[in-house]
Amino acid sequence: MTASAFASLLRHGALALTLATTAGVSVAEPAPTYWRPSWMASTQPVWSGDFVLPAGLPFQFNRQTVRQVARLSIGGTRLRVVISNEGGTAPLHIGAARVARHAEGSATVEGSDRPLRFGGQAEAIVPPGARLVSDPVDLALPALGEVAVSLYLPQPSQPAGFHFDARQVAYVADGDLTAAPRMPAGATEWSTRVYVSGLVVETPTPPVTVVTLGDSLTDGNGATPGANTRWPDALAERLAGRGVAVLNAGISGGRLLKDGMGRAGLERAGRDVFAQPGVRAMVVLLGTNDIGWPGGPFAPGEPAVRAEQLIQGFRQLIEMAHAHNVRIMGATIAPNEHALQGTPLEGHFSPQKDEVRQAVNRWIRESGAFDAVVDFDALLRDPAHPSRLRAAMDSGDHLHPGDAGYKAMAAAIDLQALLGASAQP
Repeated sequence: MTASAFASLLRHGALALTLATTAGVSVAEPAPTYWRPSWMASTQPVWSGDFVLPAGLPFQFNRQTVRQVARLSIGGTRLRVVISNEGGTAPLHIGAARVARHAEGSATVEGSDRPLRFGGQAEAIVPPGARLVSDPVDLALPALGEVAVSLYLPQPSQPAGFHFDARQVAYVADGDLTAAPRMPAGATEWSTRVYVSGLVVETPTPPVTVVTLGDSLTDGNGATPGANTRWPDALAERLAGRGVAVLNAGISGGRLLKDGMGRAGLERAGRDVFAQPGVRAMVVLLGTNDIGWPGGPFAPGEPAVRAEQLIQGFRQLIEMAHAHNVRIMGATIAPNEHALQGTPLEGHFSPQKDEVRQAVNRWIRESGAFDAVVDFDALLRDPAHPSRLRAAMDSGDHLHPGDAGYKAMAAAIDLQALLGASAQP
């Protein structure tokens, strides 16, 4: 064998394989890896213009780049991005897409920018109502790391894969700026999410996932935008060291029994919770809008909900969770006297509605129907006025906690009760 041939074998690893086979030594198989969900945004139908709240969306995007930021719960060695055209009535054309580590504002970390491919192609078409998962991207990301996803939309594209309350700025500018290190100063800013609905990472261990199913108190209304201070964010921080992913399936205006500003919790649990890989447990915080909306500006013609109706809905959700071998933690409903007072949206509270809330909370605490309970009501209420939020926990609208309240909510969750007898995944 010539020296050049020997060097060639070394370069390609063939010599080592030949020697090992000749000696009867088995060659180790590559260690298995797993794709694990790390972040999600629950999608919502875009409501009509006569709804009490504006959707906060443009009519369409056209020959524009949309850049959006999200924080992972667990890290990994490679990444996939989930693109959603749910709610869309026409195919979504993606002209280019890139992902990078997020720096600040619209800026990305130098050297971290990577192109996204879909079946090996730079461009993609997402059918109406469908989701598309990107090819893997070699981009090592730490737990709780932030990424920026940029999509160029070369044709008129109606908003889809919509999430109303992002608590994060999205940037929109003309042209293909997917590779730009920073969006231009004149970029339009939006507080909603479109198209990007999930981030999946590759790890050496199988998925262990917790999903938080809720309304605006889980979505994070009242939290500081861009600061990742929702209570599921703080729970993710507690579980990151254990390798447990936390997915926020909160939707502002969400309800358990009926559609609100999104599908009913009993309906969307199938996709948002039980379809998630490795889901071990869920926390459900719903009921505020089931009780508060009827007779108010959000649902003026609806009859009041009874405690028995909500309890039956929770029982159905518990049965669904157990049928999927998922532990379910029930959260009591926070007080909301004076909610949105002085605004066109007030109407969540009345003494009669609060009686329903308290009856449902007694059942959550005392029935034993849930696998575990976290008493957010006891944590957040004012001891002197139990139907109101404690001032230190209140964002100021008397309906949603602020950053301090959300941090306390996450800290109140017993991790062993949440994950089961073995809190280690």
